[in-house]
Amino acid sequence: FVVFTCERCRVNRALNKRAKWHGIPTLLQRLYESSHPNSDLSHAHSFLKVLSSQLSMEAMSFVTEDRKTAQESTFPNTYTFDLFGGVNVMNDDLVKDCLSVLYNCCICTEGVTKSLAARDDFVLFLFTLMTNKKTFLQTATLIEDILGVKKEMIQLEGIPNLSGLVQSFDQQQLANFCRILSVTISEPDVGNDDKHTLLAKNAQQKSNASPSRAEVNQVTLLNIPGFIERLCKLATRKVSEATGANFLQELEDWYTWLDNALVLDALMQMATEEAEQSSTESSDESSLATSPLRHRLPQSMKIVHEIMYKVEVLYVLCVLLMGRQRNQVHKMLAEFRLIPGLNNLFDKLIWRKYTASNHVVHGQNENCDCSPEISFKIQFLRLLQSFSDHHENKYLLLNSQELNELSAISMKANIPEVEALVNTDRSLVCDGKKGLLTRLLTVMKREPPDSSFRFVSSSAFYRATSYADQMFLLKRGLLEHILFCIIDSGCTSRDVLQSYFDLLGELMKFNIDAFKRFNKYVNTPEKFQTFLTQINSSLVDSNMLVRCIVLSLDRFESQTEDVKVVEVLSECCLLSYMARVENRLAFLFRLINIINVQTLTQENVSCLNTSLVILMLARRKAKLPFYLNALREKEYAEKYPGCLLNNFHNLLRFWQRHYLNKDKDSTCLENSSCIPFSYWKETVSVLLGSDRTSLCAIASYIDEPYMDLDRDLLED
Repeated sequence: FVVFTCERCRVNRALNKRAKWHGIPTLLQRLYESSHPNSDLSHAHSFLKVLSSQLSMEAMSFVTEDRKTAQESTFPNTYTFDLFGGVNVMNDDLVKDCLSVLYNCCICTEGVTKSLAARDDFVLFLFTLMTNKKTFLQTATLIEDILGVKKEMIQLEGIPNLSGLVQSFDQQQLANFCRILSVTISEPDVGNDDKHTLLAKNAQQKSNASPSRAEVNQVTLLNIPGFIERLCKLATRKVSEATGANFLQELEDWYTWLDNALVLDALMQMATEEAEQSSTESSDESSLATSPLRHRLPQSMKIVHEIMYKVEVLYVLCVLLMGRQRNQVHKMLAEFRLIPGLNNLFDKLIWRKYTASNHVVHGQNENCDCSPEISFKIQFLRLLQSFSDHHENKYLLLNSQELNELSAISMKANIPEVEALVNTDRSLVCDGKKGLLTRLLTVMKREPPDSSFRFVSSSAFYRATSYADQMFLLKRGLLEHILFCIIDSGCTSRDVLQSYFDLLGELMKFNIDAFKRFNKYVNTPEKFQTFLTQINSSLVDSNMLVRCIVLSLDRFESQTEDVKVVEVLSECCLLSYMARVENRLAFLFRLINIINVQTLTQENVSCLNTSLVILMLARRKAKLPFYLNALREKEYAEKYPGCLLNNFHNLLRFWQRHYLNKDKDSTCLENSSCIPFSYWKETVSVLLGSDRTSLCAIASYIDEPYMDLDRDLLED
């Protein structure tokens, strides 16, 4: 028996050595035997420490190799651990001590994360572990990975005592918790372009009228007392300046560390030390300097952590701003002075001076958010875009002096101030010499013409909805700067060019001074031709500007008693170009031809509305039959009779279904065009008329053999 036992042990050792199991099966067996309810858990803990050490080494290797695709042969320890049932050994009594083991398995061995995500009870249990500060970061990291692969979005209201849990977090924990929240309040990306079409979205809304899980989770968060106020404080709290000449370089070095959960051990040790040293919510900055980890971490870690905290917080606020409770969120963000707080951080933290290294990292891939500062800037800009878009609170982006300037512009022009400006609470606006909008305009001008920052930052200026708004920006040279970027800078980015066109349209709409400035800058035929080439290169991107020019021309032509208007009408190359009916028809033909019902999205539906604007203005002047006949002649000239008009007929049928059930969209159409929505509806009804004797009905211009060429297109 003794000989047999010894021989068996020898064989096991040989097998273990040959298979390179590193004793993991034996450790798992001992762990299992010592993890029963009446066992001595200290033994289990000692086995876990050995296992954790072995797995941590592989996990560190995995991350430092830029998270290359994991293979079993590359990470034998984690594979062996999972192969011999190590994940299943982790019972509820040992979960607190197993977090690092489970996490290391998740990142190295395929299938483990999905297996854990399928256990709803386990996922909810993990949230209860977040009350322990010593294991908080490990728990949060594991939850984030699990929720990232979970098929169904978790419902926050199912978390035991969620309100109490969140209120127990200190500011650092709350910021990290925002990483988890971002997964639970964002609508999942369907990953299929077809699903993004308006046709598909409308069908989905009809089939599922109830709020989504993400929307329900947003409401759950808003019902937590003090939640938004604490996020505002986190987003706007100041950070002590780092000393030393190498600070910016250290910031750049950090992008290789960030979002790397394997700094977990170091962070955990620091969290433990801070918990022992301070009982206050915001830990003492000096603890970093006195920490034994000081020699292992860059000097700027504290500040970079703060930057990344703010990225997560701003993302959550941005999502909430775009949700169904937008007005409630807006009111709270204004009340808690989010905008003035961000304004105070702008120069020192949000938009630091550039270094060569900033541009290198950003230049590698303009869509790359790997640098902490780039991530922070982009999220900051998206928040401002959401905050200022179609909301009267946009004036909070100014300071008191700038608000007075708007009032003075209105007074000089002898026009009433807009109601939103009058109602702005001046105790909630920006402090200092410059408001946030002015600061943003300044840095946007310094950005390279193709910078992706321009695409996002321009959105904050889009809704210059009043004459005073326009003049405020025109005085700061924004129009000339945009024209330089479109004509002279060599910019080729479609996203950035679209933002230029949209912003230019908002600046110039109905503003005779803006058209005069345009003509002064575009002062040669070559410049004007370059401008037209940019417009025609992608009408999907530029059609909002085309709409602005058409609408403005129509208004100016009715103001011929104004000498200034008559002068600009006669001199402006852009207005003269659009005044020629053949040019308007060319735009109309292309706008209808580049879209159909199946390809309509939120991005290109504006082409349909711009074509409608052209026809509505023609109808006002009793020229609608002329335009429809011109479209018919174009069809025959291009040798595909019926195609264009049938397509337009289908588009207008969809338009009725889409806009007559959407209050927000219809309001936007009316406000942006200054044409009553009733006239929009009436014009569409006239165009869709079934009476073939009507000269204003599309059907009258389609010959019988080609009628309803795509009869079932909409239904399909």
